[in-house]
This record gives sequence, structure tokens and C-alpha cells, in this order.
Amino acid sequence: MSESTVLAWTVRVAGSEISRYPAGMAKVLVSLDDQLLLRIDKAARSQGLSRSAYLSRLAAREVEAPHGPGRAAATHHALKKIDELFAANKREGDATRAVRQERNSH
Repeated sequence: MSESTVLAWTVRVAGSEISRYPAGMAKVLVSLDDQLLLRIDKAARSQGLSRSAYLSRLAAREVEAPHGPGRAAATHHALKKIDELFAANKREGDATRAVRQERNSH
């Protein structure tokens, strides 16, 4: 991309500013806690980024990240082991009834 397609521009017309953003880029209004915003700004500055660039990176990382029980390798491994245990120890009958019988036997 050329610099001219990446940079936004602002023009003053009859005392009003008109901003133009590159195609495919929206401007959004987001409400944030004041203290959170201070922390975001500090983190953005420490990485040499604008607030918008920093928040864009965070959002992209979050929406691209896998979610669900298999997100962490250890969790995925544990769930696989549980599935293997259930498969190896199949029981006939009603599981709820078996749990109640076991619980009531003590």
C-alpha cells in the first residue's frame, strides 16, 4: 500500500472539519473506564503505537484466537483423557440412577 492510501486526511470547509479514512476502515466510538483508558494509552505508548493501532491489534488477536475447551493444550489433553476413560469404562443402564445409588449408599 502506498502512504497515500494508508494515511487519513482532514480538510477544513467553511470552518468545519471533514475527515476521510481509507477504504475499509471505520471510525468507531467506544466507551471505556477512565483508568482502563489510561492503562491502554500507557501500553500503546510503550510499544510505539497509537491508541487505535494498539486496540486494533488487541481486537484482531482476540477474534482470531481459538476459543472453547480445547484452547489450552493442557485442557485439550485432559478432556481427551476423560473421553478415553469413559470409552474404556462403559456402563449399561441409567447413569443418573447409578450416581444416586452410589451417593445414597454412604
